[in-house]
Amino acid sequence: MKLQTSVKKTWCPGCGNYAILSAFIAAMQELNIRPEKIVIVSGIGCHGRMSDYLNVNSFHTIHGRVIPLATGIKLANPELTVVGFSGDGDAYSIGIGHLPHAARRNINITLIVHNNQVFGLTTGQYTPTSPKGFRSRSSPYGSLEEPLNPLLLALASGATFVARGFAGDVSHLKILIKEAINHKGFAILDVLQPCVTYYNTYQYYRERVYKLEDHDPTDFYQAIKKALEWNDRIPIGIFYKIQRETLDEHVKTSLISVPTTGVNIKKLYERFK
Repeated sequence: MKLQTSVKKTWCPGCGNYAILSAFIAAMQELNIRPEKIVIVSGIGCHGRMSDYLNVNSFHTIHGRVIPLATGIKLANPELTVVGFSGDGDAYSIGIGHLPHAARRNINITLIVHNNQVFGLTTGQYTPTSPKGFRSRSSPYGSLEEPLNPLLLALASGATFVARGFAGDVSHLKILIKEAINHKGFAILDVLQPCVTYYNTYQYYRERVYKLEDHDPTDFYQAIKKALEWNDRIPIGIFYKIQRETLDEHVKTSLISVPTTGVNIKKLYERFK
């Protein structure tokens, strides 16, 4: 099953996006999901090239709109495996309004966030996850804002699968991607993805990340406690995982189940041609 296209990759050498791409391809091969049954949605940012490099159905949407588009696709055809790829600036800035609602609705999609704590595509401005004091083109004297904790936001919003990975550990990341896609419900996987050009955090993370072990992912309060860990020790793995009814299970009729006999879309086609 060939999942890579022949499109030339334009990421900077050493970019953490390569690791996410490799882990995702390995996960798809092990899950043995047919390419025509996969749909990926990518947003605006360096991560957005994922839709060019993967030989599956894909949409490259406007800034911050990965989740609503992925939601619409899943509701239209629940048989599809729908995976959204977003950046920290894409998902946690302009698109942040969609995250709590996807979590509380428990729509059966996976969101993989390429979190490099910087707007790499537009040459290094700070994002909602950049550390306080971060100097960038948009904050030359240092950011004055406290960083957003996306895992806490997801937990508080009702997400049924919350995890964090690290681009410096591809084999572990592959496992997390498989777990997220296999999960029945809204799954968010925040990936620590260093930007080698504008914010190279490889060494910082390698000295601090550790895998969650002896951790009960069904314990909500323990998940919150672990999500609050940062700086000296940074946990990666599955923080929270439970089962509850999904939005697509509530919606009894999907678009693909609606009879098309006698339906004339010519007028609609002419409108958008």
